Amino acid sequence: MKLIRGVLAAAVLSGMASAPAMAQENWTMTTVWPASLELIEMDRKFVELANKLAGDDLTIEFFEGGTLVPSGEVFGAVESGTIQAGGDWPGYWAGRDAAFSPLATHASLFNAVDYVNWIQQWGGREIYNEIYGQFGMVYLPYAVTNNESGFRTNEPIRTTEDLQGKRLRLSGLEQGRLLEKLGGSQVSMAGGEIYQALERGVIDGAEFSTPNVDFSGGFQQVTDYWATPGWHQSSSVFGVMINKDAWDALSAETQEKLLIAADATMLWSLAFTERRANDAYGKFQDAGVEITRYDDETLARIQEMANATMEEVACENPSSAKVYLSQLEYLQDYASWRDASAPFNLGRTPNGPDIEKIRGCASE
Repeated sequence: MKLIRGVLAAAVLSGMASAPAMAQENWTMTTVWPASLELIEMDRKFVELANKLAGDDLTIEFFEGGTLVPSGEVFGAVESGTIQAGGDWPGYWAGRDAAFSPLATHASLFNAVDYVNWIQQWGGREIYNEIYGQFGMVYLPYAVTNNESGFRTNEPIRTTEDLQGKRLRLSGLEQGRLLEKLGGSQVSMAGGEIYQALERGVIDGAEFSTPNVDFSGGFQQVTDYWATPGWHQSSSVFGVMINKDAWDALSAETQEKLLIAADATMLWSLAFTERRANDAYGKFQDAGVEITRYDDETLARIQEMANATMEEVACENPSSAKVYLSQLEYLQDYASWRDASAPFNLGRTPNGPDIEKIRGCASE
């Protein structure tokens, strides 16, 4: 009997030794955000959830923005496989393909829930992966924020006339063109450089993100006025770029766990940033910042100019036109129920660009 048991034990051990073992994957991930800006919390939340869900199959080691590569080089580092993953805001890569711009934000169009709806149920996720896939990457959108703050300046901006001649830090392809049509000029710079540029008077004002992120950047210390609402970015999307080879090395089960982590982070990010933005609004008031608001007539005029600008940009690039068309088709498809349930759902359908004009550009 002892001999039989010994033979069986040896056979089991031999089988275990010869069975293929799933090797644990170890990823390096960084982000475009420095630790000083609260946007990094969305990256940290995703990494926390991904590591918990993936268990022994994958470990993601996260590095704050700027510690491995400069923010502007995160895209290239993921594309080349130098690192496996990088947190981003798609609009930073519009110089590579203008289609990245509407994947990141709009001038006066989608709100945060529109982006969630479009990504989850109207084909948006596939379009992100089509655009990023041209560069050998998989993309997981994992965070949204609602309307950005608006310009922070040391002279009040109450009308579009107050924008004349102003040099303003502003992100976004369409946003820069729209600002120029309104008489200002776009200055591009990383978020971590804005404080000093305002302090030294290198720029006349700046937008960056939601109130909580702006407060974390200390902008209340170097500006006296805040112009609302942030018509330049009615909402924003953030996510993680993943090198395609690194993604393909994962099991299907682990890939699914990362998708779950991304979806969970997106829901968390919406509530987290809205609560934080609300609290920060009061902090700016307490700091003595004067908050102004454009009147409805001015906002309607800006909307018309924003629509024309989006049509212009979309018709310069077939990829941009494809993204915009998908987004406008979502708005068109959702309009009946949205308008019927207004104001208790998401309000009425935005008065956006001419869908037929963009459809024509997408088919060229």
